[in-house]
Amino acid sequence: MNELNSGTPIYIQVIDKLKKQMALNNLKPGDKLPSSRELALEYNINPNTASRVYREMELLGLCFTKRGLGTFVAEDKKTISSIKENMAEDYTKLYLQSMKSLGYDKKEIVNLIEREEK
Repeated sequence: MNELNSGTPIYIQVIDKLKKQMALNNLKPGDKLPSSRELALEYNINPNTASRVYREMELLGLCFTKRGLGTFVAEDKKTISSIKENMAEDYTKLYLQSMKSLGYDKKEIVNLIEREEK
């Protein structure tokens, strides 16, 4: 079962988890996504919330629905590759903001990263 926290709306958390699966290429362009009912069971969420996940993802261009067949990952490879890039930018910004709030400057942050990479 996938764990969710209470700090962010549930549907956004599920979208983020699905986007991460796309970024990791675990969900590839054109792959069939679980039905709303299956998604609800997998994340232990309300079926209406699961439906909202797919509606929001469609608005973002991350998936599409074929009536009677299900919901599928967007087939545009540029859209999918931009997910990974956008997520990396978001993680980097969050990391840098956190480190700067601790009083680290750019050089110290780079030194910490290099030390961890050894």
